[in-house]
Amino acid sequence: MTKMLSVQAVRLLLCLTGSLSFMPIASGQEPENYPTPLDDITERSVVANHQILTYQPIREADILWEKRLWRIVDVREKMNQSFTAPESPLFKIVFDAAIDGTLPVYSTENDRFTKRLTLDQIESKLFKIDTIVTIDLETGDEMIKIVQNDISWEDVKRFRIKETWFFDANTATLRHRILGIAPLLEVRNENGDFKFEMPLFWVHYPSSRELLARHKAITHMDNWASTTTWEDVFEMRYFSSSVIKESNVRDLRLQDMYAGEELVQKAEAIEDEIFNREQDSWMW
Repeated sequence: MTKMLSVQAVRLLLCLTGSLSFMPIASGQEPENYPTPLDDITERSVVANHQILTYQPIREADILWEKRLWRIVDVREKMNQSFTAPESPLFKIVFDAAIDGTLPVYSTENDRFTKRLTLDQIESKLFKIDTIVTIDLETGDEMIKIVQNDISWEDVKRFRIKETWFFDANTATLRHRILGIAPLLEVRNENGDFKFEMPLFWVHYPSSRELLARHKAITHMDNWASTTTWEDVFEMRYFSSSVIKESNVRDLRLQDMYAGEELVQKAEAIEDEIFNREQDSWMW
C-alpha cells in the first residue's frame, strides 16, 4: 500500500513539474503577438469606402444673385454634440490629417485660402511648448524641462464656417456651398481668464470632402448602424449655427455695426432673408 502511494506521489510530482515547465513559455509571449479581437459584430467598410458626389459645374452667367455668409457653430449646443463625440470628433480628424500632410490647411491672415501652411507652421499652432520643473532623482537638483503638448479636441469649443448662397438660373433654385471651416481656440491669461478667440487655420471645405466622407459622424440617432459621415453633416446641414457676418462693402462683422438685442435681430433678419428667397424661388 505504501509502495502504491509513493508511486502515485511521484507521478503527481512529475505532472506538476511538467506543468510548471510550460508556464514561463506561455507567460513569456509578447502581448502584441496575440490577435486583436473585433469590437463589433462584423467588419465595417461602408464609411471607409464611401464615395462623394462630385459637385455639378456652375456657370458664372447662371448666378443671378449671391451672398457670402460667415457662421459660428458652437459645439456645446445640443444639436452640435456630434462635433465632440469621443468616437469621432471633427477637430481630431482635421488635426491628424493636417499633421500627416493629407489635408492642406491655410493661414488665417485672410479667409481666401491664399497661403498654405507648412508642416512647421502647422505644428507651431497645434502644439504648445511648456517648461516644467523636475527633480533629478540621483542628485536631488531641480531641472528645467521643455515639454510639447498637443491641443486637445476638447479645447475647441467653436468652429467658423464660410459659405455662399446663390440663385442658380439653370435650375431655378436657391443653392448653397460651404467654402471653408476654421476651428477656434480660446486664448486665456495665466489666471485662466478668457482673453479672446482665435482661428487656428482654415480648411478649404471642397478639398476636404473626401476626407470627411471617410469618417463616421456620431449623430443623435438611436441607430448605431447609421453610416452618416462628416461630409453628410455639412452637406445636409445637420448642425445649428448663428450668422456673424454677411458680405458688405466695408467687410465688417455684425458685431462691428450692431450691439445687444439689435445684433441678435440683425442675425435673425439675415436668416429670414435667405429663407424667404428660397421660398420665392419656387415662383420662378
